[in-house]
Amino acid sequence: MNELIKMTTPLVEMDGDEMTRIIWKMIKDELICPFVDLKTEYYDLGLEERERTKDKVTMDSALAAKKYHVAVKCATITPNKQRVEEYNLSEMWKSPNGTIRSVLDGTVFRAPIIIDSIKPAVRTWEKPITVARHAYGDVYKATEYRVPGKGKAELKFTGENGESFCETIYDFECGGVLQGQYNKDSSIVSFAHSCFRYAISTKQSLWFSTKDTISKKYDQTFKLIFEQIYNENYKEEFEKLGIEYFYTLIDDAVARVIRSKGGFIWALKNYDGDVMSDMISTAFGSLAMMTSVLVSPDGNYEYEAAHGTVTRHYYRYLKGEETSTNPMATIFAWSGALKKRAELDGLDELYAFGEKLEKASLATLEEGIMTKDLVNLCEGETQCVNTAGFIAAIRERLERLL
Repeated sequence: MNELIKMTTPLVEMDGDEMTRIIWKMIKDELICPFVDLKTEYYDLGLEERERTKDKVTMDSALAAKKYHVAVKCATITPNKQRVEEYNLSEMWKSPNGTIRSVLDGTVFRAPIIIDSIKPAVRTWEKPITVARHAYGDVYKATEYRVPGKGKAELKFTGENGESFCETIYDFECGGVLQGQYNKDSSIVSFAHSCFRYAISTKQSLWFSTKDTISKKYDQTFKLIFEQIYNENYKEEFEKLGIEYFYTLIDDAVARVIRSKGGFIWALKNYDGDVMSDMISTAFGSLAMMTSVLVSPDGNYEYEAAHGTVTRHYYRYLKGEETSTNPMATIFAWSGALKKRAELDGLDELYAFGEKLEKASLATLEEGIMTKDLVNLCEGETQCVNTAGFIAAIRERLERLL
């Protein structure tokens, strides 16, 4: 056995829930620990542990990510009413992703993993489309109220200097629902800087879209901040590189995206980015073939899979049934985190390992060995395997490369 590849600084490891938690362990056991002397600071973000610690573990993991600058995260459950009952929770804990994004003040960049044998559903797309999702506020931090009956809803603000604002939202003549959401200039500024810097580092044009014609204060603030930061800080560099920045309404952007050839970054507000990244990944092939990295302006990185905890497969797994769950996004979360750790610590061998892990994974797919979700999308001969079989095939190719 060759000597294990060394690490100097730990990664922050955030474990998760259900089927992705099972896959997480398989990836570590089969594809990483046999080759790397893995150093991590471990946090269990499984729902049981979040309940036990009253969600303190989530905040602790986010602060650790700020300390060590690189984290890798498994998919986690954001509980709804059904999950509260299923897991016997004391309360409906908030999204761990939302908490971590809020602490790191970053932008989520999501891009599809592309292979030649799977053609995008949109025939014009030739290159990946990266979605840059603002990772703060909006509906994810909204205050909600179920209006029981007749009454007046008001939007009120009281400034520190005593200045106040109050406007009627709606005079309810019956029951309804009410939601108040917010964002802040400092987070939008961080979002803009992250997007412009990422565009420069990847040499891709940047599109930004909201709906400022309808949201004349909220969305327009995003538009104006982006415009100012671009003109004052990045315009010259963009022009030098031959890339462009432009703003357009989100409905126009959707039409442009569908007609495009790809190969650009599409910046979106929090919820818009959540929805559109799923659309982009599915149109390119599968949600399990989507990389995701949270980047903060002060140099923190958190890598994760863009998909959920694959609940349906987990219930089958608990019954002892075989599952063919695609682990590619989780593998690329690990490889991305290892490469970033290597880059920050100057560890060439560790970086090369991350590259080879990705190469072995893609080679396995190109040879037609794949999980069930990809088989019907693939052109040419395929061999459908279960998750363990797929990971074993990747390990075989990884060993050859090493």
